[in-house]
Amino acid sequence: MKKIRAAIVGYGNIGKYVLEALEAAPDFEVAGIIRRNPNDIPDELKAYTVTDSITKLDKVDVAVLATPTRSVEEHAKEILALGINTVDSFDIHGGIVDLRRSLDAVAKAHNTVAVISAGWDPGSDSVVRALLETMVPKGITYTNFGPGMSMGHTVAVKAIEGVKAALSMTIPLGTGVHRRMVYIEVEDGERLIRAIKREKEQETPKYEELCRRFLADQEDFSEEKIKEAGISRRFENDDLDICVRNIIDFIVTVHT
Repeated sequence: MKKIRAAIVGYGNIGKYVLEALEAAPDFEVAGIIRRNPNDIPDELKAYTVTDSITKLDKVDVAVLATPTRSVEEHAKEILALGINTVDSFDIHGGIVDLRRSLDAVAKAHNTVAVISAGWDPGSDSVVRALLETMVPKGITYTNFGPGMSMGHTVAVKAIEGVKAALSMTIPLGTGVHRRMVYIEVEDGERLIRAIKREKEQETPKYEELCRRFLADQEDFSEEKIKEAGISRRFENDDLDICVRNIIDFIVTVHT
């Protein structure tokens, strides 16, 4: 059986799950992974070709775009023009029609196919909702998301100037209503600027105390103090399942 050769463009949270899906599919094989830094090769990618350009891979049938949603159009146009089909999970609902028009023209010009917005929402969830509404046209259809990480919102928050790291969580409240919780780590300079602005609004600003607390925090949580505490490994909770797996692997390694 001739297998479909698929390349993964981007290797963040989506890219990792795309790799798992391709490895589980008997009719697909991984042609390679495209990363901004091809020298950053985690253990699970050592068996594959990792490069910074899809043109360096052989015989790619389709490229799965695991990139931030706002860069999908740019990547798709470049890849479609090479005669390679694309699949993306573009999730800006109001921009889907414009994306379809844009990629449709490029795909037709190069005899390729662009499958757009093929993630969860829009994507699989949209199909399920349509099927349910077909079966019960006068019913009420709503979707509960989570609890879990909202990748799109996490990426959007990380793009804000001054944000060092971020995590957006979606918590379902029922009947299609959700609470979205966003956790951020702010760059030191931005954190100080915001603290000064807040202090300035006080009736009697205490800038000396503000600076004292800021410098104390800087010292207490400095890299030197972290090393002194014996902390040599950090875990980023961008994806709970991956984070837990990494922690378990670390514990097993330490105790064997």
